Amino acid sequence: MITIQTGPQPTDLSDVRATNRAVVLRYVRTHSPCSRADIAARTGLNKATVSSLVTELIERRLLRETGLTENRVGRPATMLVLDGEPYAALGMQVDADELVVVAVDLGGNRLLTWRRAFGTLDASPAETVAAVAKLARRAVGRLTAGGRAVLGLTLGVPGLVDTTGTVPLAATLNWRDAPVAAELRAALRDPGFPVAVENVASLAVLAEQRHGDRAGTANLVHLTGGVGIGAGVLVDGRLLRGGRGFAGQVGHLPLDPAGPACRCGRRGCLEALVGLPAVVRRLLPDVESDGAVTDFAPEIERIQALARAEDRSTLAGLADLGRHLGHGAAVLADLLNPEAVLVGGHFAALAPWLLPAARTELTRRTLAPDAGGCRLEASTLGAEAAALGGATAALAAVEAGRLPPPAVALS
Repeated sequence: MITIQTGPQPTDLSDVRATNRAVVLRYVRTHSPCSRADIAARTGLNKATVSSLVTELIERRLLRETGLTENRVGRPATMLVLDGEPYAALGMQVDADELVVVAVDLGGNRLLTWRRAFGTLDASPAETVAAVAKLARRAVGRLTAGGRAVLGLTLGVPGLVDTTGTVPLAATLNWRDAPVAAELRAALRDPGFPVAVENVASLAVLAEQRHGDRAGTANLVHLTGGVGIGAGVLVDGRLLRGGRGFAGQVGHLPLDPAGPACRCGRRGCLEALVGLPAVVRRLLPDVESDGAVTDFAPEIERIQALARAEDRSTLAGLADLGRHLGHGAAVLADLLNPEAVLVGGHFAALAPWLLPAARTELTRRTLAPDAGGCRLEASTLGAEAAALGGATAALAAVEAGRLPPPAVALS
């Protein structure tokens, strides 16, 4: 006879312990150095549980004792900090003309940052994955030679990424239906650590939440700047992916029906108005900015020089572009009510001249008073924000309280 239980089900004790580990790790990461008594007092866990968890985390070298003591009444307390020295996480990103890899330890300290020139626009998805795998193997080799175990790898791609790690569309790379995650795992010969693929904007906002000037912010948007434009969105501290993982594709949000043609076939999309090629066409009409151009660094430097010299035409053009950017930010502010929209890429490079007009437009167009408290600011994380976010994402399992596996090396 089958008995059906209709009342509350018992909780798996291993899940409870993992949750409590996560609480301890999170507290130490944000409040170190701290004592066992601090953890118990501030988290609500009892002292015996905290003592057991801390012992386990020290044994796995996720925490360590510093030997420092607090000045307090009674017995001095041994202080705790994150250790994580035996572990590393990898993040990578695919750009139009280069591959980037970043490795961090459990505390978020950078262990390596490598950039490799690669003509992604002239390569097939399979060729790109092979190049990514080659660079990943080198990075893993460097880390394992130093005695570190790799906890995971997350690759950022500028396009739609579904929940399986397949890329249905990456317009800037001319990719369609590319099974990137599966091919990368195969190229790495099932390396023994998790391999994931995510949209670059989504990874960038994870980096902002952990490492940027707005670290710890629960409702946050990172708006990428480049040939394409996307939004990484955090809502109540959680990454917004949508039903199939496609959330945040604001680059093709139509803002001006009479505006310039967009490569998606519509007119007046945000990308067509303020994407990098559009910026160059507007401010440097003597420069060809067709799809063959992937490195716009000289053009951005020239625009900056003209703006610093207070060239009136350049300043007027930047103000107009800023208003379009503010319009896009206002849509995000009305829909999501973030605490901040952080702009990266060429938006950050041109922020001193774009943001004044963009902020005015944001306030003018947003329904809520004072833009609902939303601030429009430039990201300070630089061009490898997505790779840094990928490394941050690769730490997620350990930060959720799951103990890391033993070290694995790639041949």
